[in-house]
Amino acid sequence: MEHIRTATAALATVFATIAVAGTTGPPELPVRTAAAQGEPWADGGVATVGKLVTQLADGRVGVCSGAIVDSPSGSVIATAAHCLTSPRHPGRPHRAWFAPGHDADASGRAGSDPQDAAAGGVMETGWKVVSFHTPPGWDVNRRLEDILPHDYAFVTVERRDGRTIQDTYGANALDYAPVDAAAPVLPMGYPAAAPFDGATLAHCSGRAELLTARTAHAANVGGLLLAPCRLSRGVSGGPWLQHYDAATQSGTVVGVMSVGSEDGRVLGRPYPAGAGRALFAEAAAA
Repeated sequence: MEHIRTATAALATVFATIAVAGTTGPPELPVRTAAAQGEPWADGGVATVGKLVTQLADGRVGVCSGAIVDSPSGSVIATAAHCLTSPRHPGRPHRAWFAPGHDADASGRAGSDPQDAAAGGVMETGWKVVSFHTPPGWDVNRRLEDILPHDYAFVTVERRDGRTIQDTYGANALDYAPVDAAAPVLPMGYPAAAPFDGATLAHCSGRAELLTARTAHAANVGGLLLAPCRLSRGVSGGPWLQHYDAATQSGTVVGVMSVGSEDGRVLGRPYPAGAGRALFAEAAAA
């Protein structure tokens, strides 16, 4: 059974210079059976879910996923902390963009920058990120294994012509731990490694297991485990939804994609009730 990989090497596609293989993280996760194992979303994009592209000061580009969440400011996106900073890349992104409803048809709208072409045109068409919000427990000077319980974050994006991203595309509700593990989950995002193309929304579905101190390593306690779910790098930060409504293209975000293993196990990280609410308030006020 494969070891779960670190957030920076497993699902993130954080930066092109990071090798995919050879990095191990917390000890093994148990196995849980899901319905959909990792398939393209049949209806193209989902308006409230999108692709997050970050750029370091030296120009390196990273690709993750995220979701619009209902907020007083109408400008808050839920994602994973390791999409913004990590022990290998401790500095926050120089710039970042979020493209809601991104789909394969939009991927051809890249500008002349080759890196933007690799990012599917998001640097040209996406909503600019104006602030980054990671929890105090996400201290990238510590070991990744120690900070993984805090692998959740928000970014705040610009307004366009006086309208917020929520006004334009709608939003998901945001729920906090403890999560109702009895309700099925729908993780989704933009996997970029084969057999996926990074431009097409993909998903899994099924009933997740809420990990406890009896069933998981300390770094993964409180996480939601789903398996098999064969999504690849790029889905990091993507929402784990419950109660999805096709009419509004939204649901309730109960976690974000954190880490995964080669044999198709993924872990969603819920937002804790205390620190998660405080971080959300910070992002909504930015």
